[in-house]
Amino acid sequence: MSDTQDSNAEARQKLVDLAAEFYDQFERGDIPEMTLPTRTKSNIVFDEDKHVWVYGDRTSTRSANSVRGARKLLKAAYTIEFLARQLEEDRSSTLRELYYLSESWDNEEAQFNGQDESNKLVEDLEIVSDVKREDFHMRPEESGATLIGPLELREQTRRGERVIHCQKDVGEGGYQIPNNPDTIEFLDHDIDFVMCVETGGMRDRLVENGFDTEYNCMVVHLKGQPARATRRITKRLHDELGLPVMVFTDGDPWSYRIFGSVSYGSIKSAHLSEYLATPEAQFVGIRPEDIVEYDLPTDPLGDSDVNALESELEDPRFQDEFWTEQIELQLDIGKKAEQQALAARGLDFVTETYLPERLDEMGVI
Repeated sequence: MSDTQDSNAEARQKLVDLAAEFYDQFERGDIPEMTLPTRTKSNIVFDEDKHVWVYGDRTSTRSANSVRGARKLLKAAYTIEFLARQLEEDRSSTLRELYYLSESWDNEEAQFNGQDESNKLVEDLEIVSDVKREDFHMRPEESGATLIGPLELREQTRRGERVIHCQKDVGEGGYQIPNNPDTIEFLDHDIDFVMCVETGGMRDRLVENGFDTEYNCMVVHLKGQPARATRRITKRLHDELGLPVMVFTDGDPWSYRIFGSVSYGSIKSAHLSEYLATPEAQFVGIRPEDIVEYDLPTDPLGDSDVNALESELEDPRFQDEFWTEQIELQLDIGKKAEQQALAARGLDFVTETYLPERLDEMGVI
């Protein structure tokens, strides 16, 4: 049996074990139920030792002792059956397809009312089975996130293995990150550090200016709030290759949260923080002090920006002297700025001055 078949069989067995537990509860005369961590903001805690978000001790129970609870378990059972069959056939599907597929299920009560419901159920099954959705062969809609840099890798595909160099064998669009980056094997590299970039415009500027070549840099395009696959491959680059990870974003509270998602994990995927988050990542994005020092073009902070910044002052991810100072400065000046605002000082300023000086100060180059 191949490694893929072994992985499929293991994931399938864990799903079958969940369904078997429902059956055993029926046999014992118990009301079927499923217990999992309470998935609310109030039950998310920051693990000070691991520096990631994790679920707390509170749990909730999905029980068939109510019509609503019975419907949830029925939908779980149908979804487990679908996923188990998918793994047996070595097929895959998207989260969107699962929602539409439920329309064909023979019991209308098992059909989903919307994609949010089916998405959440898949996350629930991840938690109770301890199997990631990627191992269920469930894919999100394509994120299109890419990377480009001096890395040679081997990728497992349905057409067999292929070896790719992420500069020599790709165009300027880069190598598209697969849904499950754990199918990738790193073969060789000349990378000195990883630069995760929020926006497509700045990613293109770095590539056009040859930043990846000049500084042996792996440029990872986050595409805004990064997908799980993007965060996973970033963590692997750090953990397995020992590479510093830098996060380059806009200078606003929502971009600071993008950094927080890469480095400490997100509330939505707290059950996977140790798998996705890179606590050692460092911020090289636009700082409020840059807005002042470089006299960057700005936009005024809106009410939602102010509220978000004030919230971040209480956020464990931003509880240090640097962030407190920067956030308070931003509230004081009342401004925010995009990465592309650096172009006001010339198209080459970001790659010839801004990033080299910042990375030198941080001891990265």
